[in-house]
Amino acid sequence: METFFSKQPNFTGMILLVHSTQDIAGINIAKQILQRHTFTKTDQTFQDNPVYTAGINQQTVTFVTLTEEAVNAQNLPENFPNHNLIIFISRHSSQSGKPTLSVHTPGNFADAELGGLPKTLSVSPANAMHTALKALSRQKQEKQLNYEVSYECTHHGPSLNVPTMFVELGSSPTQWNDLDAADAVAQATLETIANFHNSTSPAVLGIGGTHYNQKFTKMALNDEAAFGHMIPKYAISTVDAPILKQCIQKTVEKIEYAILDWKGIKSQDKPNLLAALQETRLTIKKV
Repeated sequence: METFFSKQPNFTGMILLVHSTQDIAGINIAKQILQRHTFTKTDQTFQDNPVYTAGINQQTVTFVTLTEEAVNAQNLPENFPNHNLIIFISRHSSQSGKPTLSVHTPGNFADAELGGLPKTLSVSPANAMHTALKALSRQKQEKQLNYEVSYECTHHGPSLNVPTMFVELGSSPTQWNDLDAADAVAQATLETIANFHNSTSPAVLGIGGTHYNQKFTKMALNDEAAFGHMIPKYAISTVDAPILKQCIQKTVEKIEYAILDWKGIKSQDKPNLLAALQETRLTIKKV
């Protein structure tokens, strides 16, 4: 099997923090981060924007601004090599416009409809996402925000061979301009950076259910598991053994088992899914 990412991560923290000028939520979150923590402006620029740096709990953080949409930042690691975590702070969009604080890994199970590469996933930092999810939940409670905190399933670009995650504020312009919510995402992001590598929950692959899987979210908030890649009901028909193997290999931590939201999987998709899982030899648990 091809090795995509070492299961022995480098503990010398080099973290790339990214937002886009095309994204008002990302801009507002970035402003809150710069108010919360001292960053130093460097002599370097990227896409004609200044590059900032800071030290956070023994992690070296490089803060960059894109002029392109974050989903199209496919070549970003070539410009910033040797970073072992990339965090995009960005807006989340949905037709419902539901107020949401969310976290997910980018990547495409099938076609690349919104950035990235076809059938190519980014490396998922399960424990870092777990830290972010719990921090978002705590910020929601402390600030008394009327927002839903949730994992999102793996979706959209870029498809990077580096541990990559999005921490998002959604889902409409009203929320993107909510500075209290932007500050919640900012604080959760800084907490994630400060605690990189510290989570100890077992890392798992999640399959089934909606795009915002509340079963998986609740399990993570209760410290039962740290989810890496998550495959929603609507994508299962496109998933085969090679994609499942990517989900396993492209996770920073060792995947202990797969959790299946059994009722959240179409009956016609179950036989092929179970056959593909059998090829991976991954233990499965149904919830």
